[in-house]
Amino acid sequence: MEVFQTISQRRSIRRFKKEDIDESLIEKIIQAGIWAPSAGNLQSWELILVKNPRTKEKLSEAAYMREFIAKAPVIMVPCVNQRVSGTVYGNRGVELYSIQDVSCAIENMLLMAHALGIGSCWVGAFDEQQVTDLIGTPSYVRPVALVSMGYPDEKPYPPPRRDLADFLHFEKY
Repeated sequence: MEVFQTISQRRSIRRFKKEDIDESLIEKIIQAGIWAPSAGNLQSWELILVKNPRTKEKLSEAAYMREFIAKAPVIMVPCVNQRVSGTVYGNRGVELYSIQDVSCAIENMLLMAHALGIGSCWVGAFDEQQVTDLIGTPSYVRPVALVSMGYPDEKPYPPPRRDLADFLHFEKY
């Protein structure tokens, strides 16, 4: 796909077919995340893949009963490793750069998934402590999102977008 076409046609998918995603496609998606820009090229993120139905159900509960999470074939739990970015950049690395790093990686993975015909949904609303306890990460590895993935069983309409003029501002000299 052309890059802009991939960007403009990607949608959040919440209904998935009951079809597994081939491991080679999951690896391509993760590789896209690895190539995302990051502060100092530290790549201060980690990824937990969840396929176990019971764990997906618990993640759904932690995400305030978003049932589509439990029904997706794969859930990615992107996390920041605060030690990695914090060691080089201190508090700003922990609080900002690590979040930016994982966000860039997630977006790359969402776009690659779409280009491969796989739907996804980035969920940020969840009980962080519940997810941490469930996936068993140490205190310095913080879950940032739950990303459900699978072959789409819906085709949502494009949501409205603001005009370019609403975003673009010029500095005043």
